[in-house]
Amino acid sequence: MFSWLARIALACWRPVSRYARMNKDYNNSNSDELEEDSFSLRDSLLWCRDLEKHSCGDFSFAVVQANEIIEDHSQVETGKDAIFVGVYDGHGGPDASRFISDHLFQNLIRLARANGTISEDILRNAFSATEDGFLALVRRSCGIKPLIAAIGSCCLVGVIWRGMLYVANLGDSRAVIGYLGRSNKIVAEQLTRDHNASIEEVRQELRSLHPDDSHIVVMKHGVWRIKGIIQVSRSIGDAYLKKPEFSLDPSFPRFHLSEPIRRPVLTAEPSLCTRVLQPSDKFLIFASDGLWEHLTNQQAVEIVSNSPRAGIARRLIKTALNEAARKREMRYDDLKKVDKGIRRFFHDDITVVVIFIDQESPSTKMPVLEQSVKGFADSIGPSNFNIL
Repeated sequence: MFSWLARIALACWRPVSRYARMNKDYNNSNSDELEEDSFSLRDSLLWCRDLEKHSCGDFSFAVVQANEIIEDHSQVETGKDAIFVGVYDGHGGPDASRFISDHLFQNLIRLARANGTISEDILRNAFSATEDGFLALVRRSCGIKPLIAAIGSCCLVGVIWRGMLYVANLGDSRAVIGYLGRSNKIVAEQLTRDHNASIEEVRQELRSLHPDDSHIVVMKHGVWRIKGIIQVSRSIGDAYLKKPEFSLDPSFPRFHLSEPIRRPVLTAEPSLCTRVLQPSDKFLIFASDGLWEHLTNQQAVEIVSNSPRAGIARRLIKTALNEAARKREMRYDDLKKVDKGIRRFFHDDITVVVIFIDQESPSTKMPVLEQSVKGFADSIGPSNFNIL
């Protein structure tokens, strides 16, 4: 039940905008980037919000499209004492990532309100409810749209509430924190585990879970893939790799399995991380794998640490795109001329959200144990930004 103060706070929420899709009208730029763009071709497939406020600092986000239909969906939800970040990197189509964007945060709020707190179990149950909801949609739709059974999404979520950070992850999007180490130098720490078959540990995990399947991981065209098809081992969706009822027939050779699955090949069980934020923790980077293909964790945090806050997510994406262009022996200005769809041969859709943590904020200064756990659902309030 809401306290009287929470009721007043909710009643006084200013009207907020829900951005279903970012476009050039939402771009805002700082002066040095504007000067740079005035002398070169603008990238029409890159959208951003350069700097916004949240309860304990600032945040910046940016998205660049590569696929014909963008498969990344993302959101930032802000409130009086909390912030929620979601990065959903879809594959096979945008249906799963769009579904997560529409439902995961609402599931989290519902569960937090029912339990009066936020915790790793609440996050895990929100992921499970979202997975169940999407599989129910697949069941209703597969008769007229059979390939929806082959659509899935990675799912990276971060929640800051009153000095605590909670992170949950499926797939190979990544959360990295930048903190001040010895000699006051910025240090990168990866908070998530990449669930990707390119990693030996993941392949060993899959083999131990499927000892009777010699083809659980297969090298195909120089890339390790699960069942020779997919690289990520955890996701929302990908129903055909989780339940036999969703298997696809030979008319869809890319997704057809020679033998029916006996147990789920992929899982929607997230990796979880909880951290008490310290004065040395300065910012967080949440990004889809398209960024990390071109930048190391340490490179990314040094760029954030050494650059102005405004436009920092856009700066990270542009650095990655310059590197993607360099690998193809071309310039970024030439890459900007390549249209969506064809751009996918050069780089992936990329989403970046940078969250700055200002320790002087009242919500981060107060001791965690003195905070009431009652009001998470009330403190985060309604939707603030949806990035695609």
